[in-house]
Amino acid sequence: MEWKKLTLADKLEVEPYYQYEQSNSCEVSFANNILWSPFYELEYSFIEGMLVFLTKSDGYSISMPMAKDQTTEGNLKKVILLLEEYFEKNGQAFCIHLVTKEKFELLEQIFPGKYEIEYDRDFADYIYEVPKMISLAGKKLHGKRNHINKFKENYPDWSYEILTKENLEECILMAEEWKARNLCSEKGEKHAEFCVTRRALKQFEELGLKGGVLRTGQGIVAFTLGEELNEEMFVVHIEKAFADVQGAYPMINQQFLIHEAEKYKYVNREDDTGAEGLRKAKLSYYPAFLQEKGTVTKKK
Repeated sequence: MEWKKLTLADKLEVEPYYQYEQSNSCEVSFANNILWSPFYELEYSFIEGMLVFLTKSDGYSISMPMAKDQTTEGNLKKVILLLEEYFEKNGQAFCIHLVTKEKFELLEQIFPGKYEIEYDRDFADYIYEVPKMISLAGKKLHGKRNHINKFKENYPDWSYEILTKENLEECILMAEEWKARNLCSEKGEKHAEFCVTRRALKQFEELGLKGGVLRTGQGIVAFTLGEELNEEMFVVHIEKAFADVQGAYPMINQQFLIHEAEKYKYVNREDDTGAEGLRKAKLSYYPAFLQEKGTVTKKK
């Protein structure tokens, strides 16, 4: 069982597993995995034809093994048993992170009553209907429309641009200014968020990400990055705007979906990490549903 660090060179080899999985979870994405890999000490291995990720940042924990076709899908039981042996040999309690209800039901079918799952609300992804996020129709979203109208009124010279090499450096400078305004230290979640954002910008083409940029006469005030997650779902990995520019966040949100995600049924806007302000903001858009994920361990 050989574990390796994930690099850009691995993209072609591992992407078929994401494509076959067709998951609604934001983590089932090469871009997401590689961007956050330094902070979770992420490594990967191919075991009996299945792709497995291992994190060592807070004790050992693995991802749910992923297949790339129907043949390798049948190896799940053998792979789980091999991983249990690996954990035992390394003196670690067996643990699978970010498991959906559907995947836990599959584990129950293969290993009846062997495992238990504890769901964590902080890691639930917010899933919205794209047409509703674009139109913002109805009383519930009246406030969002007002913010957008105010933005257009205050900045009549506003424009939306696709992220390209030509405006990339301006976006990086805007991200650095965002970091300064948010008083990000050189450690902690905000610093990690900034590092991920900067790397995503610099490697957006290699990662296959699409980007949108919101500009006013003052310069770039917001940008965002995302990609297709599956045939029905687009995922927004990163969204940054200056908080003091009224309406910048709802404006970049709406414009990005209009230009890059109009053909999709849903958009995944990831989790809220348990941050009270972020949770309030995400709930204010009234998600269609939450993609719950939990931690699987052996029953005692």
